[in-house]
Amino acid sequence: MSDDSREFHKPVRRPAELFDRLYQGDDPAEVSRIAHSTAQVLLSRVRADPDADVVGRLVSFTDRHGIDDIAELWSRSPARSLPGTLWRLYLLQLMIHDDPQTAALVYERGRLELASADALVAGAPVPAGPDELVELVDTILRGLFEGDFAVALERAAAFCRVQSSGATHLADDYEATESDRASAFTRRALRLSTYADDLTTAAALWRRDGLT
Repeated sequence: MSDDSREFHKPVRRPAELFDRLYQGDDPAEVSRIAHSTAQVLLSRVRADPDADVVGRLVSFTDRHGIDDIAELWSRSPARSLPGTLWRLYLLQLMIHDDPQTAALVYERGRLELASADALVAGAPVPAGPDELVELVDTILRGLFEGDFAVALERAAAFCRVQSSGATHLADDYEATESDRASAFTRRALRLSTYADDLTTAAALWRRDGLT
C-alpha cells in the first residue's frame, strides 16, 4: 500500500470488550499447525534481522489492520505456546490503545495499591498517563522482535499484574454504587491476572527453549 492510499485507509478497530474473542477453524489440527509455523517463522526471521521498518510495522499492525488477521492465525492456540503468547501480547496492546484513559486510571490505582516491584519491572513512568501507557505497551511489544524476548514477556506480565490490582480495587470502589461497572472491572482483573501467569510461564519456557 502506498503512502497516498494509506492516508485514506481507516484501520479496523476493536473495542476492549473483545479482549478474549476466539475464532473458529475448520480443522483444529491444521489451524494449530499454521498457527505454530507462522509464529515461529515470523519471530525467527525478524529477530535474525530486526529491520526497523519491519519491526515498526509489526508493532503498529493492529492500528493499521485491526485484530482480525492476527486472530485468524493465533487466537485458538494454547495460552502457553508461542502463537498463544503473541496473540495475548497483541490483545494487551489493543486494550491499551482502545481506551488509554481507563488503562491509565487502572494502572495508577494498581501502582499505588500493589506491594511489589511489578511497576518497576513494567517500566512505566510515574505517574503514567494515557500517552505513556500507549508508548510502554508498544515498547514491550517491540522488545519481542528486537530485544530480550523473555524480558519483554516479564515486563508484560508485571504490567498485567499492576493493571489487575488496579481493576480489583476499582471494582471494590464501585461495588456499592455501580454494580455493572464493578463487574466489568472484576472481569478485567481476572483476565489480566491469568495473562500475567501465562506470560510469566512463557518467559520461563523461552529461556529453556521450550516455547513452541
